[in-house]
Amino acid sequence: MDPVLIGELLAGLMFFGVIGFLLLGFPVAFTLAGVSLMFGAVGMGLGVFDPSNFGSLPNRYIGFMTNEVLVAVPLFIFMGVMLERSQIAEQLLVTMGKLFGNLRGGLGISVVLVGAMLAASTGVVGATVVTMGLISLPAMLRAGYDPKLATGVICASGTLGQIIPPSTVLIFMGDMLSGINSQVQMAKGNFAPTPVSVGDLFAGALLPGLMLVSLYLLFTIFKAITDPKSCPATPVPADERQHLAREIMVALVPPLLLILSVLGSILGGIATPTEAASVGAVGAMILAALRWRLSLGILRETVITTASITSMVFVILLGASVFSVVFRMMGGDNLVHEFLSDLPGGTLAAVAMVMAIMFLLGFILDTFEIIFIVIPITAPVLLALDVDPVWLGVLVGVNLQTSFLTPPFGFALFYLRGVAPADLPTSAIYKGILPFVALQVLAIAILFVFPQIVTWLPRLIAG
Repeated sequence: MDPVLIGELLAGLMFFGVIGFLLLGFPVAFTLAGVSLMFGAVGMGLGVFDPSNFGSLPNRYIGFMTNEVLVAVPLFIFMGVMLERSQIAEQLLVTMGKLFGNLRGGLGISVVLVGAMLAASTGVVGATVVTMGLISLPAMLRAGYDPKLATGVICASGTLGQIIPPSTVLIFMGDMLSGINSQVQMAKGNFAPTPVSVGDLFAGALLPGLMLVSLYLLFTIFKAITDPKSCPATPVPADERQHLAREIMVALVPPLLLILSVLGSILGGIATPTEAASVGAVGAMILAALRWRLSLGILRETVITTASITSMVFVILLGASVFSVVFRMMGGDNLVHEFLSDLPGGTLAAVAMVMAIMFLLGFILDTFEIIFIVIPITAPVLLALDVDPVWLGVLVGVNLQTSFLTPPFGFALFYLRGVAPADLPTSAIYKGILPFVALQVLAIAILFVFPQIVTWLPRLIAG
């Protein structure tokens, strides 16, 4: 049999083997590396894989650890965890609930708006969903909200941190797409390609993120109009309204200033994402100190949580590097290139197929797992077909947000289930999220048809 065909066959089997072991419950990072090493050994025995290819791994790992852009990841995580631990997010939720409480659907509107603000200031999905679940869900259920609507709004709003900058997913994708785009352009003879940065992805994701927020708000308002019983008003007592303006200033203005300082400095070209992330981390500590919430205990908890989340992400990245080396060196990239290039419908069909695969993988895999596996395999092919890298990155980001929402393994659903009342059935959470998954699919379709929603702001900033 042709060695090239054997290699491509092994690469395809390895991809599905990884998925199979993950479904059995094995740890992601060790599954990626372990299965890849097993198939690499088989490839060595059949003469289709050279073990010297593993020699590139140490340089890759050192590159990850010394990459200045990726330093922004733990800093943004620290910023988010500090805001959550210092109860700034809690105060935001309570205050916004009072502000919109007199409106039907007001609590739902508050959750969406606070979810957007927390996404722009933290980007930590788990902390956002848990915080809103602990504070808003009991209040919404007491007010007579339909449990499906209440849980759906909380889960969907809590995952906005996946697409609204500063998103850690966008940081990794920006770094990956930057390198891939340079390689693809040089292979095509363009030795001075236009660079792709994390800042470009942040700028490109801003309008799509706001579009998702608008879709969630419109759906909540639609429910308030067509089904008032599902989201009744919660009038605020007169004595509490007297101090509402001051509460809004105290709860809303400091986080907004922090958001503007972080995102504004990145989009304005004043600071790199890493520099802005350090400002955000220090700013979060200052906000906590001003509210007498900063202590050695909270600082210690924040540092430990940051280290745990960061370590988890980077260990997955290291395992994915082993997978990428074995897959590519056995001819898997050629297999993917032939498959996507031969699809009827050309470039758009290829992008649609990759989006569909990622959407389905979102049912069983986490966001980081998907991007570390799929982006290195498919992005070189799509960029070679002249797909805009910023548009592709943002489209993937919106798509992957569904991985936190889609049953049976949507992590946002698990986070909310862990803090929801015991008498609230899990089926209500699963049913409640379905309209919001549909809204995200609609958002993907809109971005697919109107790519300028993504590309306009980065081009405007670039002049």
